[in-house]
Amino acid sequence: MLRTTDNNGGKEIEAHFLPDFGIIANKRICNLISDDNSNLLIFPNDLSQNSDKISEEHIFSLQDSTLTTGNIMGFIGVNNSEITIQSRFAKNNQDYFLHYMLQKVFSINLFDLKHGINNESIFDFLLYLFPFYLKKALRQGLYKEYHRQEYNDSNVKGTIDFSMHIRKNVPFVGNVAYKVREHSFDNKITQLIRHTIEFVKQHKFAHGILDLDSETQNCVNEILLATPSYNNRDRTIILNKNLKPFSHPYFFEYRELKKICMQILTFEGLKYGKEKDKVYGLLFDGAWLWEEYLNTFLINSGFNHPKNKNSEGAIYLFNNSKGKRFPDFWKKNFILDAKYKRLADKKVERNDMNQI
Repeated sequence: MLRTTDNNGGKEIEAHFLPDFGIIANKRICNLISDDNSNLLIFPNDLSQNSDKISEEHIFSLQDSTLTTGNIMGFIGVNNSEITIQSRFAKNNQDYFLHYMLQKVFSINLFDLKHGINNESIFDFLLYLFPFYLKKALRQGLYKEYHRQEYNDSNVKGTIDFSMHIRKNVPFVGNVAYKVREHSFDNKITQLIRHTIEFVKQHKFAHGILDLDSETQNCVNEILLATPSYNNRDRTIILNKNLKPFSHPYFFEYRELKKICMQILTFEGLKYGKEKDKVYGLLFDGAWLWEEYLNTFLINSGFNHPKNKNSEGAIYLFNNSKGKRFPDFWKKNFILDAKYKRLADKKVERNDMNQI
């Protein structure tokens, strides 16, 4: 396990790390995600929501044996090589600063979570993220999908199944066998969430997170009611049904929830189940996290936090809605630009100054 910090300015690493780290070094984050590395979670989930072009950044660069980090923090591994990137404010492997920001941004209680960063504590953090994304997904409604159901009664709808009808209804007693395609809340996604809920309930430290607030409790109850066919022995079957990437035009918030559920149920720690040359881990963009942390208290002082992706909260440099801009924060007579990167030579860079 290699340890370093964000914005480290360059660090010499041992030669045995080079082959594995060479797989992910100098590679854009958007390419890493698109290379079928489903066991790699990066926050923010939607890389286009941030104006700093996170998707174009590298997790780290590698020049000869010098590894240089930027704003990305967390844990990442490939094959037998693993690297932990703490915040540059960590002391004695205790990253209180990073954990404090995570607690504020995701509105979670990390009292049982170690303040170090490694694969075990990152896995624990996935458990704490689960209620956050569960609530976010269910605000879009309970996920449903079409299933083909079989019926044998007198309320005929759909397509008559003649072979089943002959088997079940001879001699004829008034029923008709038929099949119909209809929406069902009891499906592979809600079953996956149910299995995750049951796993979290049994976890030594995390079981209490499902009772932290009434919204979480309501979401859990909604899933329990929607999955009457749940069987704890079907976990492998449900996981196999969810191997394909999830895509839905309306229930898009379920995408990240599904990824977190798959990691929790599959790994019980990100170091398990590794495939050759596949990247696994959990990463946070420091610039995004810092900006969202600032928003947790600046919003109470009347500052707006524009969302570039949704074209919300813009200001205009000129009259007639000309010169649209999306500063990080603004209110009347104030413009704020959030920066997490290291202040080089105690001077503000020219581009940062011009940005304001």
